[in-house]
Amino acid sequence: MAILLGVDTGGTYTDAVLMRDEEAVIASAKALTTRHDLAIGVSEAVKAVLAQSFVSPADIALASLSTTLATNALVEGQGARVALIYIGFSERDLAAQGLAEALAGDPVLVTAGGHSHSGAEVAPLDAAVIADWAAAQDVSAFAIAAQFGTRNPAHEVTARDAVRAATGRPVTCSHELSAKLGGPKRALTAVLNARLIGLTHRLIGRAEGALRELGIEAPLMVVRGDGALMSAAQAQERPIETILSGPAASIVGARWLTGADQALVSDIGGTTTDIAVLRNGQPVIDPDGARVGPHRTMVEAVAMRTHGLGGDSEVHLASQGLTGGVALGPRRVLPVALVAQDAPEVVHKALDEQMNRPVPGEYDARFVRRVEGQDAVGLPERAQVVLDRITVAPQPLGGVVQSRLEAQALRLLVLRGLVQVAGPTPTDALHVLGRFAHWDATASEKALALLARNRAGSGERYAQTPQEMAEQIVDTLTLATGTALLEAAFAEDGMEDPTALAQHPLMARGLRQTPGLVHLTAGLSVPVVGLGASAQTTYPAVGQYLNAEMLLPDHGDVANAIGAVTGRIRMLREGLVSCPSEGLFRAHLPDAPQDFRDADAAIAMLEASLSAAATQDAEAAGAASVHVQVWRDVKRAEIEAREMFVEARIVVEATGRPRIAAHDPETVL
Repeated sequence: MAILLGVDTGGTYTDAVLMRDEEAVIASAKALTTRHDLAIGVSEAVKAVLAQSFVSPADIALASLSTTLATNALVEGQGARVALIYIGFSERDLAAQGLAEALAGDPVLVTAGGHSHSGAEVAPLDAAVIADWAAAQDVSAFAIAAQFGTRNPAHEVTARDAVRAATGRPVTCSHELSAKLGGPKRALTAVLNARLIGLTHRLIGRAEGALRELGIEAPLMVVRGDGALMSAAQAQERPIETILSGPAASIVGARWLTGADQALVSDIGGTTTDIAVLRNGQPVIDPDGARVGPHRTMVEAVAMRTHGLGGDSEVHLASQGLTGGVALGPRRVLPVALVAQDAPEVVHKALDEQMNRPVPGEYDARFVRRVEGQDAVGLPERAQVVLDRITVAPQPLGGVVQSRLEAQALRLLVLRGLVQVAGPTPTDALHVLGRFAHWDATASEKALALLARNRAGSGERYAQTPQEMAEQIVDTLTLATGTALLEAAFAEDGMEDPTALAQHPLMARGLRQTPGLVHLTAGLSVPVVGLGASAQTTYPAVGQYLNAEMLLPDHGDVANAIGAVTGRIRMLREGLVSCPSEGLFRAHLPDAPQDFRDADAAIAMLEASLSAAATQDAEAAGAASVHVQVWRDVKRAEIEAREMFVEARIVVEATGRPRIAAHDPETVL
């Protein structure tokens, strides 16, 4: 029996799980995610799970990683400087699909070339000009997109070879990432992929290094955004495909843990709540491509609705109205319980001093600390002044920020990842209520006591006790989570304006079954799978609110890591047979178009070529045995009583389980 290791690097925790032949969980463990070097958190989580299980590192036959690195990097505007070679397009095409914004001033060469929709060359390509231009660019990688490159990739391939020969740097071709039309969008996807290559190389290299240092020699797989697996080498070439890797892994894990075929999957983390749909046992895929931040890509990924709602969401007091109340997020802060665990003397001394003051302060129960190893080059003067006051050890925020302008400068420092702010969160509320006991509950109680003594517009305190304040925060989390799930359900049902429907007063009456002359009932018709570290404590109330069955599986707090190791390798290849003229059928093969006089012959050649390519991709990803499935979509039209061939679209899927290293059966559990 093989021992499998799954690892997920989330915003707050890095999870590790050991499984026996995908049949049972042997052990699981968590470590805090180390954002400045994710490999440290990976190493700590893996060491913890090995210590729990007494499994020898040498007996692990397969390791798999899901990560939010690509998603976070694009959202936060990170990534290396790249160059785009734009073939057959015009300068004005750079404004389409947000391409210019994604380039953010990086160099672009717009040059002649490209093909027509039928795959015929529109203009010749000057490879020498491209090579000379590329050699003069100070960039980490190149992206290449040619007009109708998916119908004929010849110019992209020629340009790629010229750039590699001239620079030796990584090159991403748009046709390698998507077979769909839409040049600017393909170019955008290629640019984002090129920008992520360096980051992903470092992460995967460090993660592999950490595993090797622990004695784990098993091959490393990486989860794609659609929940399938790819080899570490493929992930380093196409890191854009790991967008939404972590959320996708959670859906695969939810399916394995519950066996549910139709369900909403809600994964609450430290920063966000990610909601997706399971249909026929498979995650629903976003037909428009993955959206991350402002960018809509051509990457196939799970249809995910992400809300800034998590255990570490910042708690805000309502600033308007008489009755008060609280709101959550979308910004993430560190829980007071966590910083108190790290620096108890500093945190408790500050909290006690604040409690002894007669009037609440604006920055009560809030702390700030500097993040080591981050580049602070190019900061505005005021932001640099504020940063110079902040130490690696936590400090009371009120002693650092001395004006509104400095508060704005602090927000910039947070956005740049140079500092972290701590304050009251739902995690602190759960500590106060005794439902969560990972860190310093006494610090949480003091923080919520400080929050509670603030006064609403009516002059009344927000709460009389820390426990009452905690209940308000948890109730707000329940309502916000339920509303988010309703939005996802309405959207999946194809309803217009799902947000307005989820928040409609009639929906609230139906959920509560409020008595009246009109009898209304409402609820979800499918179960909700609740995942995440706090799901067991927060989601039962969500199920009651939605009148829904709530599935809270054992090991749901490490579902991402389980999904990372129970996924399948799945490679897709897509192609087209067109009819450029009567009696001529053009198969747009992966390398170049080929013409036939018979439509069936063209389709057969395309199917064979795509099947071979998909099989090769799956085997390169480490599939032990490959199953190939083919779908045909042949379009015909009747013209003057004659049936005419229009086009045929062929999709080939190659799937298989990862190849597992052989071990002596007497040495494994």
